[in-house]
Amino acid sequence: MEGVIRILLADDEAMMRAGVRAILASDPELEVVAEAGDGRQAVELAIAHRPDVALLDIRMPRLDGLAAAAELRRAAPATGVVMLTTFGEDDYIAKALEVGASGFLLKSGDPRELIAGIHAVAGGAAYLSPEVAKRVIAHLGASRMARGAKARDRVETLTEREREVLALVGAGLSNAEIARELHIVEGTVKAYVSAILTRLDVRNRVQAAIIAHEAGLVA
Repeated sequence: MEGVIRILLADDEAMMRAGVRAILASDPELEVVAEAGDGRQAVELAIAHRPDVALLDIRMPRLDGLAAAAELRRAAPATGVVMLTTFGEDDYIAKALEVGASGFLLKSGDPRELIAGIHAVAGGAAYLSPEVAKRVIAHLGASRMARGAKARDRVETLTEREREVLALVGAGLSNAEIARELHIVEGTVKAYVSAILTRLDVRNRVQAAIIAHEAGLVA
């Protein structure tokens, strides 16, 4: 089927995988192409199947989700990584963003968040569940002034158009949505986003979006 988002599902609990698979099956645009019971198998299957999105549990045997995400960013960079976990502690969130995850969802969240998150990441955007977003914002607020000044300095290295694109990334828009907003083709947006990540020296859109917020580019 054309336009289907191909997903790798990794969780060491078979019942949890079955539940998540059932939720994903409710959307005809989503297809689970591989399942893994541990992090090492997840990396191997991602390399073999090249899914659009890898949905990883954080706590898994052999290789945990965070380590698997880091390996996937190197071995299968075109695969978007979404962390799915029961743990909402700040250190897990921070580590997930550091290793290059583009989404972070809690298993206790609304099933609609899961579907929305996968669509967002597959479309080139980032997605944090509302509860995770609150934690990230609270963390940023602790040192907002100092971080804001540093972020503004970093953003100054961008061209005017790159700042426009970064602001829209910060607002959570996908590449296609940014293209429509700026009346340019999606391929050009991808090039701008790639240049922005390089200039800001960040790994992914989530980290770029945080800088956009800190620099005051997002209302």
